[in-house]
Amino acid sequence: MRSAVAFLSAFLLFGTGCASLTQGQAGEPDYAAVADENLRLGSEALENKDFFRAQKYFEYVRTKFPYQEAAREAELKLADVDFERDAFPEAKEQYQAFIKLHPTHAKVDYAAFRSAMTHVRAYPSEFFALPPSREKDQGEIRSALVAMEEFLRQYPQSQYVAEAKTQREDARRRLASHELYAAQFYQKRERWKAVAQRLEGLLRRYPGTEYEEEALFDLHEAYVKLNDTQKAQDTLRQVLRRLPGTPAAERAQRMLGS
Repeated sequence: MRSAVAFLSAFLLFGTGCASLTQGQAGEPDYAAVADENLRLGSEALENKDFFRAQKYFEYVRTKFPYQEAAREAELKLADVDFERDAFPEAKEQYQAFIKLHPTHAKVDYAAFRSAMTHVRAYPSEFFALPPSREKDQGEIRSALVAMEEFLRQYPQSQYVAEAKTQREDARRRLASHELYAAQFYQKRERWKAVAQRLEGLLRRYPGTEYEEEALFDLHEAYVKLNDTQKAQDTLRQVLRRLPGTPAAERAQRMLGS
């Protein structure tokens, strides 16, 4: 009998706890009387990863104070909520909507930069148990490169320029690595024309990366295998132009025989 009572008590406590949790999640927050205080409360909730309450506060500001500047801030914050909960397509849509609706707003560059960053945050995983990201689809990385370049063209004075340049170069490096990986795939199968095409694309689209030297000498080898002496020599001359004063240039000079 005692065990039955204990079980019933535990069941009622568990049920009460679940009901309280559900009510807390589904209920409305205690809104403040002024917009700025609701923004503060929403930002605090967002910082604590309480996305439900954060969204509620920001939506309240946007709808209840539509003619105040706080409403514009709330629009950006709603996009930030989606960004922080990894809903990147939704976040990008909201940032882009902000740009279209408020093209002269002081924080339009923030919206543009965060829109570009949605692609960065969606990069293929580098989790150790999975294949390397260079072996996966590169669509988001290409989109990030395009978005960062567009951002830098449109907002050259933005405070986010330095970070945008860093992300642009990282995207270029990743894409160059992917092209080199693809070239090596064909290299192992002695498909030299495909090797040359991949490496030519790498050198044309992503010059100056850490993979340039390796790509140039691999391209030289591909043209040797294709019996194209002229292009093989031209590739070595590219080494001299692209990497002057380096051991790579000295090696190319020796290979040219002069």
